[in-house]
Amino acid sequence: MPAFPAFAAWAATYGKTYNGDEYAAREAVYTAKMAEYEAHNADESQTFTMGPNQFSDLTLEEFQALPIRGFQGKGAATLGVHQYNGEELAASVDWRTKGAVTPVKNQGQCGSCWAFSTVGGLEGAWQIGTGSLTSMSEQQFVDCSKANSGCNGGLMDTAFQYAEGTSVATESSYAYTARDGSCKSSYTTAIPRGGVTGYHDVSNSASSLQSALNQQPVSVAIEADQSAFQGYSGGVITSGCGTSLDHGVTAVGYQSSYFIVKNSWGSSWGVGGYVNIAGNQCGITSSASYPTVSGSVQV
Repeated sequence: MPAFPAFAAWAATYGKTYNGDEYAAREAVYTAKMAEYEAHNADESQTFTMGPNQFSDLTLEEFQALPIRGFQGKGAATLGVHQYNGEELAASVDWRTKGAVTPVKNQGQCGSCWAFSTVGGLEGAWQIGTGSLTSMSEQQFVDCSKANSGCNGGLMDTAFQYAEGTSVATESSYAYTARDGSCKSSYTTAIPRGGVTGYHDVSNSASSLQSALNQQPVSVAIEADQSAFQGYSGGVITSGCGTSLDHGVTAVGYQSSYFIVKNSWGSSWGVGGYVNIAGNQCGITSSASYPTVSGSVQV
């Protein structure tokens, strides 16, 4: 493994500036983190690597306190539930290679992960239904999906319900601000009203999630507040993340032993903004859902 950058170089890379004594304090945290990550990476039993990113000057407790997640859980699934019924599944799936996934986005300091997860599901479903990949507006859901709580959190299922009754805006016409705003009614339409016809929850198993991923990208919830996520830089998370769901993300595919997950912390985090999670980790199978669309509705 290459040596990690010195603190000054890391701070310059991420545009970090500090006042007075804070520089020395943050340098001490960073140095301790890099030592921790070097020890982790030297342990040949580990299945994933850790390294510097935008969170490397924070203690774990400070990382956990950041408003960068925001999933609010739900009870048992009530809708038509997608289950694995013994059908033959592809050995691997990656919707990125099929043109159904937009570039990685960044939710910033706003607990709007649920909106990014929702939009990831909608963008994929609409591309598969129409052949056209359009980046859609998370801010519309933050501002307008009143069953959810904007930057204070939300749930993908209720956001899909909202989308059933409205047209979905393009990203470019309803830009993300990372804060709560008033609901706009004037924007360019990505999905017309009636284009989103419903959603399905996915049964809580790795095989059911794989089955759903054979159809389209899937909105999933995970626990993402542990050190495995603070410093993740590659490989497959097979331990160390917990199952207390706090973060909505988008599963965009799988390999034999893990799911490929698009996060919303920017492309400098993880592997270009992505993380690989083993099928029994981070609660990834326990609150998955995907939208249904009708691509024949004209924009």
